[in-house]
Amino acid sequence: MRKFNLHSGMQGAAFTVRVTPRARKTAFAGFLEDGTVRIRVASPPVEGKANDALLEFLARVLGVRRSRMEIVAGERGLDKLVSVHDMTATEAQARIQAWMERESGDEEARLG
Repeated sequence: MRKFNLHSGMQGAAFTVRVTPRARKTAFAGFLEDGTVRIRVASPPVEGKANDALLEFLARVLGVRRSRMEIVAGERGLDKLVSVHDMTATEAQARIQAWMERESGDEEARLG
């Protein structure tokens, strides 16, 4: 699995995300060469709906309340910096990788 960049800040982990709105379903879509996490969201980029969908998805993946997350930068663009309070970068990375492995296993089971 490709390494992605998470950083431990004063209050928790932070990582960069590239969002693709209006996707068929909300899911991880891989990584960019610089370690940015690619996520497709089903919601349109209208009135913050795509941002809300992104944070709800990440809260579910990371097992935290949505109120413990925020978009620190890039609220109006496709590239965002997301902060997760009270979680280390190592813990966030492990949870994201575990989710992605489960999802790829589920996809293989559906195809196989």
